[in-house]
Amino acid sequence: MTDWPILSTVTFLPLVGIVLLLLTRQDSAQGRRNILNVSLLTTVFTFVVSLFIWIGFDNSNPGFQMVEKHEWLTTGISYHVGVDGISMLFVILTTLLMPFCILASWLSVEKRIKEYMIAFLLLETLMIGVFVSLDIVLFYVFFEAGLIPMFIIIGVWGGKDRVYASYKFFLYTLLGSVLMLLAIMAMYWDAGTTDITLLLGHKFPAGMQTWLWLAFFASFAVKMPMWPVHTWLPDAHVQAPTAGSMILAGILLKLGGYGMLRFSLPMFPLASDYFAPLVFTLSVIAIVYTSLVALMQEDMKKVIAYSSVAHMGYVTMGTFAANTQGVQGAIFQMISHGFVSAALFFCVGVIYDRLHTRDIAAYGGLVNNMPKYAVAFMIFTMANVGLPGTSGFIGEFLTLIGVFRANTWVALFAATGVILSAGYSLWLYRRVVFGALEKDSLKAMLDLSLREKLILYPLIALTIFFGVYPAPIFDATAASVELLVNNYSTAIEAARNVALAVN
Repeated sequence: MTDWPILSTVTFLPLVGIVLLLLTRQDSAQGRRNILNVSLLTTVFTFVVSLFIWIGFDNSNPGFQMVEKHEWLTTGISYHVGVDGISMLFVILTTLLMPFCILASWLSVEKRIKEYMIAFLLLETLMIGVFVSLDIVLFYVFFEAGLIPMFIIIGVWGGKDRVYASYKFFLYTLLGSVLMLLAIMAMYWDAGTTDITLLLGHKFPAGMQTWLWLAFFASFAVKMPMWPVHTWLPDAHVQAPTAGSMILAGILLKLGGYGMLRFSLPMFPLASDYFAPLVFTLSVIAIVYTSLVALMQEDMKKVIAYSSVAHMGYVTMGTFAANTQGVQGAIFQMISHGFVSAALFFCVGVIYDRLHTRDIAAYGGLVNNMPKYAVAFMIFTMANVGLPGTSGFIGEFLTLIGVFRANTWVALFAATGVILSAGYSLWLYRRVVFGALEKDSLKAMLDLSLREKLILYPLIALTIFFGVYPAPIFDATAASVELLVNNYSTAIEAARNVALAVN
């Protein structure tokens, strides 16, 4: 246990910002500026502090580090936090994206700005809490509580159908999580503990693993989301404010993938092996079907939303390929998709703030008067396609290698998603950016402002840097992934040997 409780510090620093916001008045222009400045400084400071987690992290240690443990509930449930190579990266990704979300809301949010910023800061604490939790009840509390601020963000500051979208988002995700709560209770009764580090070493009976796996999968599949429980996502994205879409695609979708890596694969290996063909099937359908649906959309946000579902299909495939390449590819894909999808939604927000429509047909020829925007949009489009030299390529390529080792036919069908993603991404880019600049409303649109450059340029740098040099991410995750894959393989091999002995 470290002297400085850095994980608790990073987790709860946004709450300090909330306290400061509650003491700030918002009934004047200066009050609004103060609220924005406090929110931005809080998120930037949280990100800077979180970098000390990476700096102090030992890449060679596959276990949990910087562990803090304190008694919480009398039944043995504790406040227990720590990070390994997998969860540490998601903490950094969360703190990285939050300042960009605050900057993205600088001018677009006009009403109840204090409440809006409080919702985002609370959401940051809850998301970080999910990734650092080492007690399964604590994990569930953070996991479920995150629904509340996102529900409010969509329902209060969203579009005209925001109430419908927010309730659909809330009910879908809550329904899946009810089953997970029942599974958590069953795990406690069987193992006698809610400590994740102990549960990882506990061998649940094979029959019990099946039901536990299904319960957790119901929650994580909705969260990602997987086909066919993905229908809440396009509605949520379309109605959410720009920053809401950024954090929804950048972080909240990753909670499902992280849950599969933390619970489904290591705790229920026999069930994961049994249900892997089901996951492969759903993933391939998601990649092909939602890519085709994306080609038919006329709303820019819906194109990117369906693209997110397709890209999460690669994540689930790589995860349940259960080999080093597949799992490493799935993690890298989630990290890359985190900042690429957030940037794409912000690119939509940039022109929406100028013209107040997301209809693709309303645009065209923006390269003529917004060349910097066109270049930025192009880079993120190429990353979304998976062009070599961008971070999007690394994750997809590794995932397909891992899946190919597990099932050649699944990899073959999944590879068609690369072609389809090029289709809908380039189709969107061509209609928005290229062509003649004929409409008067478009001619008056200005190129990127300083604030917009401060958001897009760092994300461009990350997209290219990790596309050319992915080693920092692989170095951080290598030991934890190797331990996960080895334990999984050992459990499967032992079960097969028992089956052969019985026969």
